Amino acid sequence: MSSPGEFYNSLPPITKAYGTLCFFTTVATQLGLVAPVHIALIPELVLKQFQIWRLITNLFFLGGFSINFGIRLLMIARYGVQLEKGPFERRTADFLWMMIFGSFTLLVLSVIPFFWTPFLGVSLVFMLLYLWSREFPNANISLYGLVTLKAFYLPWAMLALDVIFGSPIMPDLLGIIAGHLYYFLTVLHPLATGKNYLKTPKWVNKIVARWRIGAPVASVRQAGGVGAAGPGAGGGVGGGGAYSSARAPPESSNTAFRGRSYRLTD
Repeated sequence: MSSPGEFYNSLPPITKAYGTLCFFTTVATQLGLVAPVHIALIPELVLKQFQIWRLITNLFFLGGFSINFGIRLLMIARYGVQLEKGPFERRTADFLWMMIFGSFTLLVLSVIPFFWTPFLGVSLVFMLLYLWSREFPNANISLYGLVTLKAFYLPWAMLALDVIFGSPIMPDLLGIIAGHLYYFLTVLHPLATGKNYLKTPKWVNKIVARWRIGAPVASVRQAGGVGAAGPGAGGGVGGGGAYSSARAPPESSNTAFRGRSYRLTD
C-alpha cells in the first residue's frame, strides 16, 4: 500500500494542481486568512470595482471543511485522475484546455441571473464527473450500497440526491451543461461532420511545453481523426487528431452522498 505522499506524487499534473488549490483555498478560509465573500463571483464588484481575481478564485472554493468537502475532493481524485490518466493520457495540453474551456463556459453562464452562483468550484468538479460518465458509461456505481446504476446516469443521480437533501442544484446543473457542451464540440459534432472547432490552442501547448507539464506535446501528436471510435470507445473526449490512448478498465465506485452546499458568509 502506497503512502499518502506517494499517492499524491502519483497524481497527474493538472488534476493534482486543481485539487491542491481547492484544498488550500478551503484551509485559508477556515483559518480566517480570507473570507469566502472576498473570493466569490460577484459580477457587480468585477465590473464596477475591477476585482478581476474573483473570476478565478471562485473556481477553487468547494465549501468549508465538512464531509461534503471531502467527497468533492475525492471526486476530483477519482474522476479527474481517471480522465487525465485514461482518455487524456499523454495529452496534458488537451486536459488543461478542457479545464480552461469549462471554467470560461461556467463564467459565461453565470452572467445570466438565473444561472448565477457565487462559487463555481462544485460546477467544475461536476463537469469532470459528467465527462467521466460519458467516457466510462458502463462502469457500475453503487450509491449507499443500496442502488447500483451505470456510470452514464451518475450525474443525474447525484443531482437528484441534491434535490432530496435540499442542496442547491444549480452548481450541479451548470457542471452538466458545461460538460455536455465540451463533449458535443469535441466528440459528437466532429463525429457527425468531421470538423472539430474546439482544438487545443497553440498557446496552451506552449504553456505545457514551456513549463514541462506532463507529456511533451510534440511526441504524442499523430495524424488522424477525432479521438478513437467515438463516445465510450476511449480517447473520445477532446479528440481532434491528438494522441488517443487505450481506455483504462472501468471500475466500480462507492459514492456516499452529496450533502448540503456552502453558505456565502463574510
